[in-house]
Amino acid sequence: MILMSKILSYILFIGFVVGAGLLTGLTNSPGDWFQSLEKPFFNPPSWLFGPVWTTLYVLIGVAGARIWQREPKSAAMQLWFAQMAFNLMWSPAFFGLQNPELGLVVIIGMLVTIIAFMVKARPIDRISTLLFVPYLAWVSCASLLNLSIAWLN
Repeated sequence: MILMSKILSYILFIGFVVGAGLLTGLTNSPGDWFQSLEKPFFNPPSWLFGPVWTTLYVLIGVAGARIWQREPKSAAMQLWFAQMAFNLMWSPAFFGLQNPELGLVVIIGMLVTIIAFMVKARPIDRISTLLFVPYLAWVSCASLLNLSIAWLN
């Protein structure tokens, strides 16, 4: 019964994160507005975003499930939910409202909560912290990209 509960939490967390990310992405697509913006030389190709975010969403879901199973009322868990809120707000802010400056505010909040989650999760579950390393790297690059787009436009 305990094993089934753990498996179910993984399924729910991964399903929630991937599903919410997919929904947010589909309802806030880049479109012609984004194509018309001046972008820095290091802007990744558009085909890269789908596979990268899907992978990151699975890792985020696994980390969330692991913390939930160990300390569901911890500061780490609260920060996990906070970073998800920022994550899900970014596309509507940047693409939906066509506002790179607001996107920058949101992504900085996301970056701060990712780092805070990693700090608070480490004593609870080191693996959850490590699962967030690629996410931190990607969001750090995305923050620089967001800042560059805001600056150039």
